[in-house]
Amino acid sequence: MANLFKSITEDPRVKHLGPGLITGAADDDPSGIATYSQAGAQFGYSMLWTVLFTYPLMVGIQMVSARLGCITGRGLAANVKAVFPRSVLYGIVGLLLIANTINIAADIAAMGEALRLLLGGSAHLYSVGFGVLCLGLQVFLRYADYVRYLKWLTLALLSYVAVIFTVHLHWGEAMSDLVWPRLVLDHGTITMIVAVFGTTISPYLFFWQAEQEVEDEKERPGARPLLRAPEQAPAEFARIRIDTYLGMAISNVIAFFIVVTTAATLHAHGVTDIQTSAQAAEALRAVAGRFTFLVFAAGIIGTGLLTIPVLSGSAAYAVGELFGWHVGLARLPFRAKAFYGVIAVATAIGVGLNFTAIDPVKALYWSAVLNGVAAVPVMIAMMFLAMRRDIMAGFILPRPLQIVGWVATAVMAAAAVAMGATWLG
Repeated sequence: MANLFKSITEDPRVKHLGPGLITGAADDDPSGIATYSQAGAQFGYSMLWTVLFTYPLMVGIQMVSARLGCITGRGLAANVKAVFPRSVLYGIVGLLLIANTINIAADIAAMGEALRLLLGGSAHLYSVGFGVLCLGLQVFLRYADYVRYLKWLTLALLSYVAVIFTVHLHWGEAMSDLVWPRLVLDHGTITMIVAVFGTTISPYLFFWQAEQEVEDEKERPGARPLLRAPEQAPAEFARIRIDTYLGMAISNVIAFFIVVTTAATLHAHGVTDIQTSAQAAEALRAVAGRFTFLVFAAGIIGTGLLTIPVLSGSAAYAVGELFGWHVGLARLPFRAKAFYGVIAVATAIGVGLNFTAIDPVKALYWSAVLNGVAAVPVMIAMMFLAMRRDIMAGFILPRPLQIVGWVATAVMAAAAVAMGATWLG
């Protein structure tokens, strides 16, 4: 088994995938699962269109992020810092830290609750254990091994594919709502749309994928930023396309299955108020049976182990580049103390929030909404950067990618403005 594991992970076709694959899989974290579950439970199949609609937008904007990292050899925060006033970067990093910390707290809480549902015991104790485990892996595991394990953790998402075969579905109704959703555009509907967009197209994914391109260049023999090795561009852009298309497809396909499953079970049985992924798993036990519950709950734990390092890591990259620190998971802890310190503090605060009066579960939904709002200024900054010749040299965005990137930015901005208008109205 060990030899099989090694042969697969060392295969060049698998080995060179990573930033896009892990980014896409990390998008379906326990907080995302909660948002998609709530969408399916509350609106049935009528929210399926959002998953289909966001795929090309997600691919486009993540490809912009990846190209920024690959071409310049710098992360997103460092590129923003080089062009925009420091106040802009402070605002972006501040929003990222708040949203990521809330997400970490909610994800750890969901993982602890899921393990309690499976084994019994204390959810708080399990949460502490998961926090320590995730932090220890990031600090002490060699980067190449760590990324390899993250790739394998993406298989946890298959649990949500398995669930679909355990429930009775009305595929005709689902496909009809996918193409022609039956929605009343009131405040609740628009807020849910923003939450789905925000949990699907999230700022931490932009920071993570750009930084992982930089990390991979440092780790791969012969790889260099394209500004210094333009002859590598065709191969690198082809790899980024495959990696990003695959990673974002995984993200949206799994989201599709979660919405379908909860629509066919919870919504169909009148269970429309779902606040957490663990609550969705527990509700499924009563509605769809023990096996469906077990698979759904196990998936929460697997995706949490994948995503918490991405959340804390993307925050550390952003803060580190803001202040000019040494950053990178490939660095030894004593050579990047402040960087790993941010990871430790973000994880510790996330765990600690579960022991305070602040309810991370209630904050979870609004963190998705915050992500949807915060994504807009980050996307605008990314698009301007990727179209500047002094940043990208001869690799400014091709016209199709410019169009998709700006459409994605406009859609996110329009959704946020519409949500605000319903509040004011």
